[in-house]
Amino acid sequence: METVDRGTADRRALKHVAIREYVRDLVTGSAPGTVAPSERDLVERFGVARMTVRQALDALVAEGVLQRFPGRGTFVAEPRRQPSRIASFTEDMAGRGTVAESRTLAADRVKPPAGVARALGLGPREPVLRWRRLRLADGNPVCLSDAYINAALVPGLFDGPDLPDSLYDELTARGRRPTWAEDSLSAGVATPEEAGLLECEEGDVVIRLTRRALWEDRPIEVSRSVYRADLHTVSFQLGG
Repeated sequence: METVDRGTADRRALKHVAIREYVRDLVTGSAPGTVAPSERDLVERFGVARMTVRQALDALVAEGVLQRFPGRGTFVAEPRRQPSRIASFTEDMAGRGTVAESRTLAADRVKPPAGVARALGLGPREPVLRWRRLRLADGNPVCLSDAYINAALVPGLFDGPDLPDSLYDELTARGRRPTWAEDSLSAGVATPEEAGLLECEEGDVVIRLTRRALWEDRPIEVSRSVYRADLHTVSFQLGG
């Protein structure tokens, strides 16, 4: 199996970002439907593999800057509605008119589980910060949150005498607040441990939320949260 050293991987990543930003600058202000530079042209201009070019274009398609039409090519996309700001639990509760509190259950530097390492784009031996908290609204336990944070992007997060009141406020202060996130929702039932912490009955309905949050194009947080369904409503903003 071919191995790629970290330096080579970093150089490829930098090329991908350079191509992405070159194309972004090139199409900024162009009318929707304008033809984007072809993969062949970008390969020749930057002297890179087609895979690197495709990765850069894929990122712009995911952002909604470009749009692909099979058999026709890649074009400047119609403007999207701006997504809602990614809210922290504290901000979410404030928007609902309730007071948020947190009780830390664990705050450690740990070896990431395999799935977490993949989601954060880390090697199996690269450490992460695990922050497990019980979240309360007006004194009532509402959410059990288990977050894994890319330790390299938040050096010293757990080093002070006190932990931050809000992870996202701390990331904002460091200039690394998530710029977009992938959320997945599902319904479930409370396990015995969850029921004990959330002060509900074992088997009660809960809402499970999994989030992968990115700062720019770098994964910074993966979290799994369990909400009491009788005390929490999930809201969405949708647009056509």
